[in-house]
Amino acid sequence: MEDVLDVYHRPFDPKRPQVCLDESSKQLLEHTRVPIAATPGTPTRVDDEYKRCGTANIFAAIEPLTGKNIIDVTERRTAVDMAHFLRRIADKHYPRATVIVLVMDNLNIHELSCLYEAFEPSEARRLVKRFEVHHTPKHGSWLNVAEILLSTLSRQCLDQRIATMAELRSTIAAWQAARVGGAVKWRFTTAQARIKLHRLYPSIP
Repeated sequence: MEDVLDVYHRPFDPKRPQVCLDESSKQLLEHTRVPIAATPGTPTRVDDEYKRCGTANIFAAIEPLTGKNIIDVTERRTAVDMAHFLRRIADKHYPRATVIVLVMDNLNIHELSCLYEAFEPSEARRLVKRFEVHHTPKHGSWLNVAEILLSTLSRQCLDQRIATMAELRSTIAAWQAARVGGAVKWRFTTAQARIKLHRLYPSIP
């Protein structure tokens, strides 16, 4: 926990951007009956029945100090999918960064070894050198700012029936274009943690 808190209080450095990463799933659902549009005094009416169309995975990354966010929709959540998302972050969004400081939880695919499952060893090693990883503690995912981004996305954008991957990507892209985001002002410090969460620390006799 203190390691992650120290990362959040580092000053902004474009050569060492701080990026938080997480993912979520979205169940794809299709209407079985066309919803009845809203009219003055009457809300939209949607039938309770729906058709299941599978699930999709949503990778999300955010740079707290700038508010910049990256979202990728995939059919699966595998180590290979994770590796391709990391390469997109490194080569497309932060090509000039010396090191990308990455904060993520302890999910089994959240290891840089996933790069060796997707790419040749030389390419995997090149990408490994681009990242400095900091894991949140178990049961401490609230420390990951990417969770806040995904929660906001879920409430503002995904609280509706979406039937296809293409529709999901289009909906998320529209949300990103309309979103007015800014820097995340992280205020919780290590000193505060040692007071408020003192019960989590070992007792030294």
